[in-house]
Parts: sequence; C-alpha cells; structure tokens
Amino acid sequence: MSAPATDPLARERAHLAESRAALRAMREDVEALDIKDVTANWVNSVVLGRQIEERIKALADLSHTPLFFGRLDYLHTTQEGQRFYIGRRHVHDAGGDPMVIDWRAPVSQPFYRASRKDPQDVGLRRRFGYTGGDLTAYEDEHLSDPTELERTSRLLQAEIERPRVGPMRDIVATIQPEQDEIVRSDLSGTVCVQGGPGTGKTAVGLHRVAYLLYAHRERLARTGTLVIGPNRSFLHYIEQVLPALGELEVQQATVDDLVAHVEVSGADEAPTAVVKGDARMAEVLRRAVRAHVTPPTESLTVVRGSRRWRVPSYELEEIVQELLERDIRYGAARDALPQRVAHAVLVRMEQAGEAPDDRVQDAVARNPAVKAFVKAVWPPVDPAKLVLRLLGDAAFLAEHAEGILDEDEQKLLLRTKPARSVKSARWSAADAVLIDEAKDLVERTHSLGHVVLDEAQDLSPMQYRAVGRRCTTGSATILGDLAQGTTPWATGSWAQALTHLGKPAALVEELTAGFRVPREVIAYASRLLPHMSPGLAAVESVRENPGSLSVRACEPAELDAEVVAACVASLAHEGSIGLIAADARIAPLAEALTAAGLLYLSPGEETTAESRLTLVPASLAKGLEYDYVVLDDPAAVVDGEPDERTGLRRLYVALTRAVSGLTVLHSSPLPQQLD
Repeated sequence: MSAPATDPLARERAHLAESRAALRAMREDVEALDIKDVTANWVNSVVLGRQIEERIKALADLSHTPLFFGRLDYLHTTQEGQRFYIGRRHVHDAGGDPMVIDWRAPVSQPFYRASRKDPQDVGLRRRFGYTGGDLTAYEDEHLSDPTELERTSRLLQAEIERPRVGPMRDIVATIQPEQDEIVRSDLSGTVCVQGGPGTGKTAVGLHRVAYLLYAHRERLARTGTLVIGPNRSFLHYIEQVLPALGELEVQQATVDDLVAHVEVSGADEAPTAVVKGDARMAEVLRRAVRAHVTPPTESLTVVRGSRRWRVPSYELEEIVQELLERDIRYGAARDALPQRVAHAVLVRMEQAGEAPDDRVQDAVARNPAVKAFVKAVWPPVDPAKLVLRLLGDAAFLAEHAEGILDEDEQKLLLRTKPARSVKSARWSAADAVLIDEAKDLVERTHSLGHVVLDEAQDLSPMQYRAVGRRCTTGSATILGDLAQGTTPWATGSWAQALTHLGKPAALVEELTAGFRVPREVIAYASRLLPHMSPGLAAVESVRENPGSLSVRACEPAELDAEVVAACVASLAHEGSIGLIAADARIAPLAEALTAAGLLYLSPGEETTAESRLTLVPASLAKGLEYDYVVLDDPAAVVDGEPDERTGLRRLYVALTRAVSGLTVLHSSPLPQQLD
C-alpha cells in the first residue's frame, strides 16, 4: 500500500522501507553469485570468495542504525534528479538508480557545509529523527528562503546528546562544517587535529579514514591503512565505528603492538624512560650500528679456476667508504658490498681479455673469499643484541653517546644487572622502541598509505619516529590535545611532534567547539588549563545543560558509601555510567560496589542494557566517554602522578569524560587550582 501523498512522514517511511528492501536485494544478488566457472585455480577461488564474503558483510542492514539520516533537495543541479537521500552507504534499486547516496560522495557534501550564507544550490535540507531503527520525525531547513530564521536543529542536538550504551558510535549524521573540512582533506597531506574534550577529534579521524577509503580505495587497498590508539581498551571502544560505515579492512594497533620485537616484561623509572624516549637516542643507535663496519686493511684474492684475481686494500676501502657515505640502510649496504667487490674483479677480468657476464659477477659475489671478506668488514647486526649491549656495556654506550648524552643520562640508561641474553632480559616498552629504531637502521620499515594516530600528545619523540616510519611514503592524521598529555615525556608542541614524526609541513587544525561535554562541566575543568597548559584555548561547549555538575564534600569514612550512592543515582538515568578514580582507589571501590550488589565492568568491556556501570582507573580514562560520570576524590587523582602538572592533566581528563552529568565527590580538599 503506497504512502498517502499528503503525509510527508509516511512517504519518508515508505522510502526507508523501499531502501531497506533494495539493500536486501543487493545483498542477495552477491550471495547468489556462482564463481565456479570464473576462477582459473583454487587460489583465485579463495581470493574471490573472500572478497564476496567481505562485500556481503558490508551490505548488512543494521536494524538499529538508520539507513539514511538526511535529504537534500537541489534547486538547479545538473545531477540526474534533484533529490538525494544521504546515508552511511550507497543503495540502488533494481535499475541501478540511487535510493541512498553515500555520505562521502561529492553530492552529499552540502549536507554538512551548506548554509544560508552559502546554500550551495540546496533549496531544502531535511534531517530525520529515529527511535531505534524507526523513522519518527523530520526537520526542514529552507536554505534559500531569506525569511526563515537561523536556528539550532533540534534533531541534530538530540542526536549529539543521545545516551550511549556499548562502543563508540559514528557521528556521520552530526558532522559539523569545520569537522567536514578535515574529514575530506586530501590524502596527500598530513593533518594534525588539536581538539579539547568533546570536540569530536577521534570521530573526525575515523571518518577521515572512511572518506579516504571511499575516495582512494584502490590505492589504499594496495598500501594499507592503520589506526593507532593508546591502549586496547580505547581500541575496543572505537572498533565498531568503521564497520558501521561499511569499512572492514582497517587495521588497529597500539604503538606497543608496532614495536613488539621482544616480550615486554619490565618497566622503567620515569627519568630513565624520558632519556630512552629522547630523539637523541636515534643518533646514538645510528653510531652504534655503523661502528660494526671495519675498514679493510688487506687486499682480497679471488680464485676462479686457474686464475687468481687480486683487489688491493685501498680499492676495497674506497668501496666500503662509498657505501658508508651513501648512508643507506646497514643491511642494504651489506647486500650491495659483495656485488661491488665482484664488479671490481670483473673489471680486472675484462682488462685481461675475458668477457664475463652477470652470471659470472653473481658467482664471484658468492665466492667463499668474498663472503668471508663481507663477514669481517660488514658483519650482520642483530638489533635486539645491539640495544642490549648499549644498555649493559658502559664503555660501548659512552663511545657512541659521546657529545650526545651527558654522564648522568648515560647512568640512567645502564642496567644495574646486565642481562645475559635477549631472551632473559626484562625489556621495557621504551626498550622495544629503541629496538625498532635499530631494526629500521638495518632494514627499512614497511610504509603504509595512511596512518591515524590518536591521543598523540602522550608519545615520546622516539615513539613518534616509530609511527613516522610506518607512513614515510604515505600520509597521516594526528589527533590529540596538548592539555591531556599525561606522560613525563608528553610533547610540548605539535611542531615538535610533527618534526619527530617526519611530517614537519603538516597542516595543524584546531577544534574549539565542544559538542559532547556540557558547558558547565567543561568550564569547571578548564579552570585547570592556566596551571598545566598556559596559552591553550579552552573548549567552548555549545551544549546548555543546567544542573549537569555536582561537587560535594563528605567525611573520609563515608566516601566509599557516598560514591556507591552516586552510582546508584546515575543508574536511574538512561545511558552509560563511568566511575573514575585514582588507580590506587580502584580496589577499595571495587569491594564497595560488590558489597552493594552493583555489577560493574572494566574499561574495554562492552556496556549493555543490563550492565551499564564501568569502574575506570584514571590512567585508562583518556579517550573514553560516558553519559554520566562519578569522579572519586580529585586530589587522589593528582597525587597519583609523579608531578603536579601531570596530575592536573590526569584530573582534567577525568573531569571531561561526561556527556550528560558529572558528580564529583571528595573527602580530601579539592586541588586549589579548581577553586
């Protein structure tokens, strides 16, 4: 039965039903494909079969996810038809005509950027409201009507503020113009996004990946894409965003995953970790690697049949010196050395009247005398053994750190009890990064087409170098907030970070409009900014939510009970709840929650309708969001860090995780910076 012509909502519901039917038909068409007669062998069959499986997954109709969220009615467009429904993926009917346009398509861009000042040929922009998967409302903007007043979209605001349960959602229906410019920026350029809490920088980075895969799919299919997050809990939180947009092939990892050449079982004191993470360590390692080369002092004689061919020491020294001056990878130079020596032998053969070819040169390069020469002059280097020696041999370290690290810094690096072998060593996370640097000096690291690095402010210079190696021939999207840098080696400026990354010319964009954190909450947290990140602009929240902040003092003996009561009160609301506390307070609070019969999750575990409370150590709160947050004892959060600046930044992170409401409970005096 067709929708009544006079009922716009019914017509839109009918179009939604027809679009879902068309999507099912598209999926059924793929499922019905018979590849038996089109594959030449079993390898092709497996590859094509996997591609079909991925296509079927991409065409899944998620019942709880709106198939389209907007509509554009153009005035004078040259496109075929003047009305376009904007959604998460393309849907066409049996005749191939589009029923839903992918949000990444050029014709969809005005949905995000058109305004009354610049309508971009759009007469009507319509937004849709959903309850579950059902279309329940719509809202129109007549962009070319000068009499219509500018107003905030009620449906847009409701979508931004919608309570969340489960992992992070996409923001494809709510992307703002300044966010869209970053999302659609060109693949060839690296972009750095400085964004305070609630500005959507993480979502912008993920949507940029989805856009680039749409616009440059073939290229990125060859070169690969990677999303790098600070920890596994964070990656689990964001992992459903790209699949919801139809992108299934993007890899996710932490920096520790990238450099996992050894098992990390130890930890460094902060001063030691700072030195190990310093960019100067790259030169120390470079010197140590190149020191393995021993200039030849004797001539080389190669025997072939009855003839003996002699290459004098001065010529061998010239060959070695030329390879050193080219400053290519140690391993590549080592591979080239026998061929250079063999070429010198072939020159002598030609001078003697012989006519050797490439096969002879290869045979000479494999000659036992040449192989022995290469082993003596340019021996193989094991990166892990090299780093182990640097950290355990004071003389070796002093030789290669001279003029780079002072004596105190060298002492910080040296192990009190040097390990006997790579396997027995207790490697730290910073050690693994040093090994990755050494490994790249020996053999070039594979570069990807595009890398997204989130929470980038916390990386050391050496970690930036490790990430930069993964995109030397590609581009990157760098996301972070200098005010949330909570490591002793946190970067002081994006210019420094981008230089270490190898992308000094990257464009730096700043997002200052907050869409998630209520104005009252972000204003309270921003009191800390002058004391920890002077000069950084505070986020200006667009969300008015009176009563979203509550700060209460209580007696020390009553703190646990008050925290539990605040969690119970928060659970009366719809959405997710995060109880954030200093790491040292997690165990007693876990006992208090259990005694009260409250089920709770750990960061990274997915919230459900039945289990919506997560107990979050302050050290793992970064990047996460909850509808309601209960913050336990701010002073304990600050005191849990090695210095006050880091402690205040950790507190700033904890204060800005709430989307709808924040309750702060304290038995100790609040940090004076909050007064």
